[in-house]
Amino acid sequence: MAYETITYETRGQVGLLTLNRPEKLNAISAELRRDVHAAFAEAREDDRVRVLVMTGAGRGFCSGADLTGPLPAAGTSQNDRLDEMGWVGRWARLFHDFDKPLIGAINGVCAGAGMSAALACDVRIGGPGARFKTTFAERNLSPDSGLSWFLPRIVGYAAAADLIFTSRMVEAQEALSLGLLNRLVEGDLVEAAVAYGEQMAQWPPLAIRSSKRVLQHSHGAGLEEALKYESVGLGFSRRAPNDAKESLASFREKRKGVYTGT
Repeated sequence: MAYETITYETRGQVGLLTLNRPEKLNAISAELRRDVHAAFAEAREDDRVRVLVMTGAGRGFCSGADLTGPLPAAGTSQNDRLDEMGWVGRWARLFHDFDKPLIGAINGVCAGAGMSAALACDVRIGGPGARFKTTFAERNLSPDSGLSWFLPRIVGYAAAADLIFTSRMVEAQEALSLGLLNRLVEGDLVEAAVAYGEQMAQWPPLAIRSSKRVLQHSHGAGLEEALKYESVGLGFSRRAPNDAKESLASFREKRKGVYTGT
């Protein structure tokens, strides 16, 4: 479909979503939210897409909510008025609930709800210009869009408190040491992120999607509950019998497996 504020393409088995409002550092408008939700739905329904990379055009990844345009409408229906999360909650759930590997390619400034989106990715790869800033305190706000949940799980409570209470800028090298970035690369960031995605896309897709579910579920579970859900996850991957046979055959024949998700 045609998008107004993003571009979306596929490179082999890797989808590439680029936030495309460079003049606004890819700030989040109502139109951008609509396009991102639609692109995620497209990527999820397309079995050819096994991994999704999200990045930004220009100098920024995403500078947070667009404060120069009209404020998001609260809505007038009963459902709108009873919505406890609002758009910021739905924004956070969009990334967290996407059940294929999601790679954030952090090309520049990443702030506010844009930082939340990056932290909701499974992994983040950045270039030298990657920068993180919580920003909320500067806008007379406490964290939203999931930042208070994602950030301490990645960097720990004290480091999260430091970043939220000071609202200071975190440059790429410190971001790597804190875990805000998993990899720091020179050269073409998008090419590096797609190559990273290809490392994930080479494996049986149901096993990878099930692995993400198990990992997320176990993150907040006790050991007994986690072990039980691991058994559930094994059942999902076994629903691709051809891949199960190919995994065994490629191991025996000492060759790379070719997996179809069937």
